[in-house]
Amino acid sequence: MRRFCARPILHRIAAAGIALCSAAIGTMGPAPAVADPQGAIASVTDVRLGSSGQTTRFVLEMTGKVTARAFTLADPHRLIIDLPALDWALPSDFVPAGRGLVGAFRYGLFRPGNARVVIDLSGPARIAKSFVLPPDPAHGRDWRIVFDLEPTAEAAFRAAAGWPDSARPAALAATPALPPSPPAARTRRVVVIDPGHGGVDPGAVGKRGTREKDVTLAFARVLAEEIRAKGGFDVHLTRDRDIFLELRERVAAARRLGADLFISVHADSIERTNIRGASIYTLSETASDAEAAALARKENAADIIAGVDLGVEADEVRDILIDLAQRETKNLSVRFAQTTIPKIAEVTPVLRNTHRFAGFRVLKAPDIPSVLIELGFLTNPKDEDNLTSPSWRRATAQAIARGVDSYFGERGATEARR
Repeated sequence: MRRFCARPILHRIAAAGIALCSAAIGTMGPAPAVADPQGAIASVTDVRLGSSGQTTRFVLEMTGKVTARAFTLADPHRLIIDLPALDWALPSDFVPAGRGLVGAFRYGLFRPGNARVVIDLSGPARIAKSFVLPPDPAHGRDWRIVFDLEPTAEAAFRAAAGWPDSARPAALAATPALPPSPPAARTRRVVVIDPGHGGVDPGAVGKRGTREKDVTLAFARVLAEEIRAKGGFDVHLTRDRDIFLELRERVAAARRLGADLFISVHADSIERTNIRGASIYTLSETASDAEAAALARKENAADIIAGVDLGVEADEVRDILIDLAQRETKNLSVRFAQTTIPKIAEVTPVLRNTHRFAGFRVLKAPDIPSVLIELGFLTNPKDEDNLTSPSWRRATAQAIARGVDSYFGERGATEARR
């Protein structure tokens, strides 16, 4: 398999090239991938990036012919490329790197049936040309989708940027202000586990290429098993595969399920590679320290990272921001953190100030005790080893499951005395 390369690739366009889009914003209609004889979807086998003069070329090489839709968004300046569902057959240690007008880029499943590439532009740019090149067996080439980017004026970029009507995100349907079933009618507690990041949003990346989105999903699956094994719990995951979810969707899913506890699972990154250990965050608009505030800002930008327009905000989210004064929910979140931290500390290193506070959007359901667990730091070699270890994953999940069991035991006793 060919690896990512940053060599100049500006070459003469083949006569068979098929125009894909206009020179302004490159709006293209979606179409399904062409299946191979075994019925598999197309696979992306290579990503190439090169520059010549003022032109930056971005190429996706894949095993089948697909069509794409491209458009630009401002604040921050991004190029979005939407494609049918694809298999990303790139090396596990593949780390995207920028060049020219491409500051950085991400890729992955965005919605069922919809793959997405998000390119962070280093300045205002336009799609000067885009086209498809057919396979070239003589040179070992598969199908290629090519985008040539050129600088443009800021005013022109902003005039062209925006969602095409066919791609505009719809607001989420409103969810009930309270869980669908009265808590008194339940015999089992509902725990919703939220594996952070996913799909086009990889999250933090370790020195060996370990991606946060993979770590969190693997851990969430084991944690769900361990909590179910305790008995008396219905456990759900906000995502059970490598797909992107908006932050508000994660909150809405927990509320639709009538969650009694929401656990968001993450793995951190930091410039100081000697820092390691787990921590638990609960909601506060006043961060416990500068690092907590910085982490919240980074996590709250997950929707922007995946190419979502945060200007479209559901009424439900605005209501949640108003309802944050629900003191009981915050107190229950703190109680879970304090119950669970000693159990985690028995099996894995923890930060000295293990319980921290920050304004994470994903913790803002007004009626659900919610915590965000940072399992460790992918930027620390020992933590990265742990985060990819099945035995560590199992032991740490068992410790958190004991915390869940103890928390609900204490909470049940308190509720029975009322």
